[in-house]
Amino acid sequence: MHRGPLAGVRVLEFTQIIAGPFCCMLLSDMGAEVIKFEPIEGEPWRLFAELVPKESRAFVSLNRGKRDVALDMRRPEAREIIHRLVPTADVIVINYRPGVAEQLGIDYETVRAINPRIIYCENTAFGRAGPMAMRGGYDIVVQAMTGLMAGEAKMQGDVPTFVHPAIADFATGIQMAGSVCAALYFRERTGKGQRIDTSLLGTSLAIQTSQFTWIDAWDAEVIPRMLAELAAARAEKRSFLEQVEIRRRYRPLTTANIYYRVYQTADGFIAVGALSNPLRKKVLEATGLKDPRFRPDGSFDLHPPGWEEEGPKLVAEAEALFRSKTTEEWSDILERHGVPNGPLYFVEELFDHPQTHANGLVCELEHPVLGRMRMVGPAFQMSESPLEPQGASPPLGGDTDAVLAEAGYSPEAIAALREAGVIL
Repeated sequence: MHRGPLAGVRVLEFTQIIAGPFCCMLLSDMGAEVIKFEPIEGEPWRLFAELVPKESRAFVSLNRGKRDVALDMRRPEAREIIHRLVPTADVIVINYRPGVAEQLGIDYETVRAINPRIIYCENTAFGRAGPMAMRGGYDIVVQAMTGLMAGEAKMQGDVPTFVHPAIADFATGIQMAGSVCAALYFRERTGKGQRIDTSLLGTSLAIQTSQFTWIDAWDAEVIPRMLAELAAARAEKRSFLEQVEIRRRYRPLTTANIYYRVYQTADGFIAVGALSNPLRKKVLEATGLKDPRFRPDGSFDLHPPGWEEEGPKLVAEAEALFRSKTTEEWSDILERHGVPNGPLYFVEELFDHPQTHANGLVCELEHPVLGRMRMVGPAFQMSESPLEPQGASPPLGGDTDAVLAEAGYSPEAIAALREAGVIL
């Protein structure tokens, strides 16, 4: 029996890769019963860098706590199976390429006719309207289109590379889960189901709030000039880094930033985060550094005249200073002065870190094929309806017979469907 704030909610999942599966795993952690429908051969992420046949690290990390049905969605018998289950469902989550749901008979209008209270969340790459609506797309494509990749400006040779992990996918998964919870609350108050549309495009813009904000008094002349220069640079086939430099002239980075950066220490690295003037002053108190950008009245001049030449000298002084002590020594000093800081780790170092364990961020599961495994636990908790993983990810088609029996199929009918190649 599932427990949590969504206990009693049934979700039918028609998703693959990252955004949709992550959304449904979050719903499962909140107590929802999630039934995942996969093609008979398995969804692509199950087959990506398999550890054993049909099981991959990528898949098990995104599909815990679910039940699994494997069937050939193109067959009319499969459509009948799904339509039998729709009346028992509260939520459908889908992220097929636009138009596929209609071809399979699991589009919103069709399932709403069967169950008017259904909450139907469909995620697409670019949204359901506009000239790109029918195009498929992955995280890398939307990162490129929305400027996420350009803002990061990490290079692979002469071209930019994607931000890892897949930020558009994972952020959209969180967005989808939040929207489903909001729709469930709305249905609780009104009795009405509804359609939810999310997109990688929308999420990727939403997480770039300050960059995607146009204020006429400051931007009406500046941004058009920048765009004209970028268009000219592309026409001249100038390199991507040259184009980045054009943008930075109009949207400059903070020069000589000593307050929000990673420093090398005597034995490793430490991150310092001080974004307010009071915290900046604490950094100076902790280190003994002097920053002439602080005015006598306590205000801070981010970029005074001549700072492009003087600023790098302060950075070099700070970098040399941090190399003179160990990470632990600097952490103690900064902590005593109230400066947010932390060591630089690789993520694998957090499996046994006391902070992750103290907050329930490492869970242990027994996978039916791979055996004992550990992975990240629920990222938040609730006092009255605590979250917990509902089990490891399912083997391909591991729950097909049980789910079909719940839909009213006899053992003989299930055997006939298997013999006909409709189910695994």
